[in-house]
Amino acid sequence: MDSSSLTMPMSDPNAWATAMNNLGMPPMGLTGQPLMPDFDPNLGMMAGITPMNPMMPGLGMVPAPVSQDVPMVKEIIHCKTCTLFPPNPNLPPPATRERPPGCKTVFVGGLPENANEQLIVEIFGQCGDITAIRKSKKNFCHIRFAEEATVDKALFLSGYRIRLGSSTDKKDSGRLHVDFAQARDDLYEWECRQRMLAREERHRRKMEEDRLRPPSPPPIVHYSEHECSQLGDKIKDDSKFAEAVRVLLTWLERGEVNRRNANNFYSMIQSSNSHIRRLMSEKSQHEKEMEEAKEKFKTALAGILAQFEQIVSVFQASSKQKAWDHFSKAQRKNLDMWRKQAEEIRNMHNEQLMGIRREEEMEMSDDDMEDPPDSKDSEDSGVSQAEALKEENDSLRCQLDAYRNEVELLKQEQGKNQPIRSEEDSTHSQQLSFLQQALQGMQKQLLKMREELKQREAELQKSSEDKQQLKTQVQNLKEGLQKLQSAQATQVSVRTARHSEHRYGRQRLATKLIRGIISTFLHVHPFGASIEYICSYLQRLDTKINPSEVEALLSRLPCTFRQELTGVGASLEKRWNFCGFQGIKSA
Repeated sequence: MDSSSLTMPMSDPNAWATAMNNLGMPPMGLTGQPLMPDFDPNLGMMAGITPMNPMMPGLGMVPAPVSQDVPMVKEIIHCKTCTLFPPNPNLPPPATRERPPGCKTVFVGGLPENANEQLIVEIFGQCGDITAIRKSKKNFCHIRFAEEATVDKALFLSGYRIRLGSSTDKKDSGRLHVDFAQARDDLYEWECRQRMLAREERHRRKMEEDRLRPPSPPPIVHYSEHECSQLGDKIKDDSKFAEAVRVLLTWLERGEVNRRNANNFYSMIQSSNSHIRRLMSEKSQHEKEMEEAKEKFKTALAGILAQFEQIVSVFQASSKQKAWDHFSKAQRKNLDMWRKQAEEIRNMHNEQLMGIRREEEMEMSDDDMEDPPDSKDSEDSGVSQAEALKEENDSLRCQLDAYRNEVELLKQEQGKNQPIRSEEDSTHSQQLSFLQQALQGMQKQLLKMREELKQREAELQKSSEDKQQLKTQVQNLKEGLQKLQSAQATQVSVRTARHSEHRYGRQRLATKLIRGIISTFLHVHPFGASIEYICSYLQRLDTKINPSEVEALLSRLPCTFRQELTGVGASLEKRWNFCGFQGIKSA
């Protein structure tokens, strides 16, 4: 708004300074001189806004939104064709709806009836650039600004009373109500902006990932005679061996081998194989270095532990009575604390050293240890082993019989040929001794097999007995469960019967009660009553009563209740009468 539209008199500089201070501006006159020399911009009502020159062209009079904690002083605003009067400061701030995302449109209500679009531009054009105005025939309109921050400035005018000129007509006055409005254009622009920000964020992340991604390995060259000769030289070089082997592996996987170059590939593979000895020597060297480092660390740790032992012994000697009595109380406290810390560190290092020694002992004993046999086998494995032992026993018996027959044949031959021992006799005697030794060994093995067979049979019998006991226990549990289920079923049936009897008794009691109430009701009404009238009376006592049930009850008792038709034509109506006392009267 131009400075000419501000009609505040300059006769009172304090009022002018207060108004500019509320707008977050340093108080300055029209000529540019400061009105308050000792003005502090930090004391203004608009915190966080840099001072502005009030003579700047296009400067609006509405300040930017401020914090709710800071009190806002609203004053009279004079325009060319209207005047805006501030609301009562003691009243609560006007209520507003939740701000839609990307809101640039406001709803303005309470306009005077004689207000036009020029007046709206004059009032709200000071807040910012207006792109569209949609005015209704009634006293409201929608204003769309170019920037979102302008909406907060427009909300500042909510609650102001407007008056056109100096007129006192009701059509020339009103109370402004400014609120957020939800527009499709604002939402569309906000969504487009969010999508643009999302695209920028994705692009930024992609650029960051590309920057942090490790470089891809160089491509593998294709096979050729020149490359093959160079690769052969690289394979022989220890520093380039890893890269050269990778190329050779790729060529083999691609299928570059054929009859013409098979010798070249064989020579390269042979060169690769020659590196095995070098790698093994390097491995042994590294292992030796590791062992030396372990020994060095262990000796250093032992030296440190010995020094800790000396320190602990010093503290123990100082805690004896000869030296302890000469220390003060504070010194004793420090000595005790230091001794505990030294003992803790000593114990920790001692445990570490013992752990290293245990690991070495375990590594040495891993080669000598054997896996212990299983102590217990399952029932199926026991049966299979027993069968295998039986088969071995039978085969050993057959072999034993064969050896016996051979021994008898040899004895018979010796009996027939009793002349001087020859070389054949010596060979026969050696064979006989060998056979006897084998026979003795097989007999021992047979006895051992029999003992194992007896043990397996005993274990099998024990397992079968345990299985039989488990079967009997399971059978007993099943019988108990069946008895329990039958007992529960009988209890449930008894409860159901009792519940049904109790319910039937209650129904009979309720039926008798309803019959008595209906009899009393119809006895009071000698001309009878309709079924709807009777049910309306009964429903005052119980809302669950159904008219069909009541009519069925009355129909089942013809000696007590009788239905009659009364009226003529359209006024024909069915009524129920009480006839229980007619038989007594006639008697």
